[in-house]
Amino acid sequence: MSVIDILFRVDSICKKYEKYDIEKQRDQNAFSDDAFAHLYSTFDSQIDLALKKSKVAAYETDRATVVALYAEVRRIKARLMDEVPKLRKLAQRKVKGMSKEEQEARVELVLTLPERIQAIQDGNRGGPATEIFGSSSNKHIKFDSDGKLDDDFFEQSEESSQFRQEYEMRKIKQDQGLEVISEGLDTLKNLAKDMNEELDRQVPLVDEIDTKVDKASSDLRHTNVRLKETLTRVRSSRNFCIDIVLIFILLGIAAYLYK
Repeated sequence: MSVIDILFRVDSICKKYEKYDIEKQRDQNAFSDDAFAHLYSTFDSQIDLALKKSKVAAYETDRATVVALYAEVRRIKARLMDEVPKLRKLAQRKVKGMSKEEQEARVELVLTLPERIQAIQDGNRGGPATEIFGSSSNKHIKFDSDGKLDDDFFEQSEESSQFRQEYEMRKIKQDQGLEVISEGLDTLKNLAKDMNEELDRQVPLVDEIDTKVDKASSDLRHTNVRLKETLTRVRSSRNFCIDIVLIFILLGIAAYLYK
């Protein structure tokens, strides 16, 4: 895989997992209620992506990569042109708290979008400067006198098709791997959510247990105090009985000696 493929795969991975970016989600929520602003920002990002791919394709020397890049640019342009009527309707919709000037500015932005989209170089023959294989086309591809291409062109086309198939297979495998990772992240997210909900449900039980433990500790302290008092009284009564017994013993000894 070339460096260009790696860059675009990294960009696609970042876009795929940007929903887990808290800061970006906070920024998007700022205009989540404005459908026009949300869709127009999507247009901007897609146009920037198409321009980036087009510029890379203009300087790329590998034929298969150039064909793949321009094909992606054309798909992006077609998808954006299909969405322009929807954006035009949203621009004409009245929004509460928006001035007339802002409303007209939105309409003008939508009117300029088709021109911006069509201005993106997609490798078509009618493009302004660069064509599919750039200004420095392969000079070894020559036309015969009868208007037919030589054998080198067809050999190169077959090789390009093979590269294209290999690229598509790798892309499909990577997409499958990303889907598995995405499903795993969603599962972990759901597990964390369930654990938080379960902890929230356990909070009242924990509070109740703490209350019962405090009450049991208080009862135990009172019981210890009463037990101590009881032991003190029992000890006092036992000492009194011993004193009486000793007195009787002394009296008995004294009476015996007196006789």
